[in-house]
Amino acid sequence: MNFDEYQEAAHGTAVYPPKSGLEYTTLGLVSEAGEFAGRVKKVIRGDFPEASISKPTLLPFDVKAWMAGELGDILWYVAECAMLLGLSLEDVAEANLTKLALRKQSGTIKGSGEKR
Repeated sequence: MNFDEYQEAAHGTAVYPPKSGLEYTTLGLVSEAGEFAGRVKKVIRGDFPEASISKPTLLPFDVKAWMAGELGDILWYVAECAMLLGLSLEDVAEANLTKLALRKQSGTIKGSGEKR
């Protein structure tokens, strides 16, 4: 499955008020990102003694699955925001990688600001 196929399938599951679609999906996106951050915080806090955030590939499967669920929700909201803006998720992803590659090449990947 590519990004555009995912975006189309995800859109087929969308249920929200059409008049406030972008507002709704934006709030959902930041909410889900917050939930993911909260899960990372719980690993750092030690709620899962066998888990270490410094070696995320070694997280136990159940903790990874728990976090993957939130990443999936984030992806859904990103796809739906793009859909509402009339953007292809595939194009958004490709443009982002191009921008990051150019920043890396020019040595400006670190720092802040749009015009790096």
